[in-house]
Amino acid sequence: MAEAYSSKNPYSSIITTDTLLNGEGATKETRHFVFSLPKKGLEYKAGDALGVIPENPPHTVDALLDVSGWDGDAVVSGPSGEDSLRQVLKTQVEIHRVNKKFINDLAERVTPSSGVVSARIASRTRLELSSGDSSSEWDWNGESSDWPSDYCAGSPSSDPGMKLANLVGNGDAMEGYIWSRDYIDVFREFSIHHSPEEFLVLADKLKPRLYSIASSPDAHPGEVELTVSIVRYDHHDRKRGGLCTVFMADEVEVGKTPVKIFMSPTKSFVLPKDSSTDIIMVGPGTGIAPFRAFLEQREADGGSGRNWLFFGDQSKKTEYYYAEQIESWLENGNLSTYTTAWSRDQAEKIYVQHRMKEHGEEIWQWISDGAYFYVCGDKNYMAKDVHATLISLAEEYGDMSNADAVHYVEKKLMREEKRYLRDVY
Repeated sequence: MAEAYSSKNPYSSIITTDTLLNGEGATKETRHFVFSLPKKGLEYKAGDALGVIPENPPHTVDALLDVSGWDGDAVVSGPSGEDSLRQVLKTQVEIHRVNKKFINDLAERVTPSSGVVSARIASRTRLELSSGDSSSEWDWNGESSDWPSDYCAGSPSSDPGMKLANLVGNGDAMEGYIWSRDYIDVFREFSIHHSPEEFLVLADKLKPRLYSIASSPDAHPGEVELTVSIVRYDHHDRKRGGLCTVFMADEVEVGKTPVKIFMSPTKSFVLPKDSSTDIIMVGPGTGIAPFRAFLEQREADGGSGRNWLFFGDQSKKTEYYYAEQIESWLENGNLSTYTTAWSRDQAEKIYVQHRMKEHGEEIWQWISDGAYFYVCGDKNYMAKDVHATLISLAEEYGDMSNADAVHYVEKKLMREEKRYLRDVY
């Protein structure tokens, strides 16, 4: 019987192809990865996601060992078993971003100082009483804000314990702090004396990352393909990046480095069972991934349903992903309509929702005739704008009130008929 692979029992694959999709001069880095699959035990369909289990960068592991003073060769027990501390930090725990549990624990260890600076008023002179015998004097003008120029009176930044207490007590401050810092930053900022064992209890277990699959199994037997935006940025004078994207782009050697993967099937983000049904797909940026899979599958199925793709990105010159394949689909009719929104190719910014408004009457006709409507990509901005635009089309071309349009889109189209499907992140 073929072995069934899963998140708990991943398949050790290799990346056979790593292709940069951007044109010359791009400010983005988008790559096409091809993974090998076993003959059995790791099947998928268009619309599914691929789970990739990353590893922490060696330089990050080395920096954490250096700042903590830990022995990387010491044998410790990690979330997934016993190994050297270096290997546990690389493959078993999340170290690229500090978590709330660690900050909360640290706040209990580093309490606000009770006597950082005390002050007393004698006439109109304020005397600073610091630790030891040293003292200093300055003329006080009677205002509470009149402190020495080199002293910040009791601010969280001047007292590690107060800063930690503020983070614990302020949810927004906590989110902002941990968003841009890893454990190396925190070890450097505070006097931390955790043992490796104490740290591993607090650190999160390394989690897989899920990516929408960009291929049809019928078009690429024995392979699974991804469209991935490589995340790179600078914070606090250090270069950083998305854990899994940088792992695939920088650490994995094509054709050689083992990469653990598994399938994450979808029950909802699927093609219509009837291949004669029309579909409309809105997928800017790497949101094009599942729609490339859909179009490959529709071509393999040979159905008569029309396919309309809305795609958007910065520039046609640098972000026209899968151009040759798309052009061939336009020629053979597999792609009925390809509507683009290149946001920086003209003075005004144009996005997919703007193109939807331009083609509103035709979109509404397709939907009225039974077409499925799909969205893939950013949930915070793009998907919300597309959703709002779809409601406005129902109002304008369906002759509905706003309340009726919202009911039609969110209840009838999405929940009852399941013809409005989203894969957002």
